[in-house]
Amino acid sequence: MNADKIYITDCPRDAMQGISHFIPTETKIKYLNQLLKVGFDVLDFGSFVSPKMVPQMADTVDVLTEINKNNTSLLAIIANLRGAQDACKFEKIDFLGFPLSVSETFQQRNTNKSISQAWEELFQIQQLAQENNKKLKLYLSMGFGNPYGDEYNSDLLLKFTEKLLSFGINDIIPSDTIGKADAKLVKTIYRDCITAFPEVNWGAHLHAKYENSSILIEAVIDSNVKHIEGALGGWGGCPFADNDLVGNIPTEIIIDTLSKKELPLELDLEAFSLAVKMSKNIFN
Repeated sequence: MNADKIYITDCPRDAMQGISHFIPTETKIKYLNQLLKVGFDVLDFGSFVSPKMVPQMADTVDVLTEINKNNTSLLAIIANLRGAQDACKFEKIDFLGFPLSVSETFQQRNTNKSISQAWEELFQIQQLAQENNKKLKLYLSMGFGNPYGDEYNSDLLLKFTEKLLSFGINDIIPSDTIGKADAKLVKTIYRDCITAFPEVNWGAHLHAKYENSSILIEAVIDSNVKHIEGALGGWGGCPFADNDLVGNIPTEIIIDTLSKKELPLELDLEAFSLAVKMSKNIFN
């Protein structure tokens, strides 16, 4: 394993879910297959959630059937045990992504459950994932603060992490659902988290305005976080956060930042360039 490598997850699912018009299934398939050619470490391709809640993801199974699986790991977002059961039916899927909010208000908005109910279901989901040779990635939603006035501090993240480790969950990704973080907060949170739990595979899922993205990416890298997530064009945002959608960190800025820092990029940049062109046709 290369100690300098930063592992990149591209999140077309996150980019697509907030788009009001339905993106044709065939368009999604072509786009995802192009992204797979790039060589990202993980591709967040779809979700097993209620089509009433997220209509854009109603065709996830149809899309998955036509994905040309390669060495890139596939991640599906699930919000409950039923979604995990559906996702576990597919051998192509490597990771289940589960959003657990440190904000009670957002947990209710996002999954219609309390945090305590989510913990109960999460234990069952982890058992199911292990039985089906899937790995769980845990997203700590509102991991950099919330707009609701709910309690937030780094000690809260540490308490959640301690319990997650007791479940056997080691891939933990604080998520800035609303674009609240700045570079100082990013460094402070990861300093506290990594100092307390160096054994965790810490990741970063940040939302930000395009012009603020580079400094946040540098803060993540400087914090010795090895997993970072983005989406081409900076599209995305959670439709359940009750705020204006703030897009993902743009994957192209992640790649540009890593390149300027002369960190290893094991990507097909020609395939990436074509994916960028395709994304502009889809999202613009």
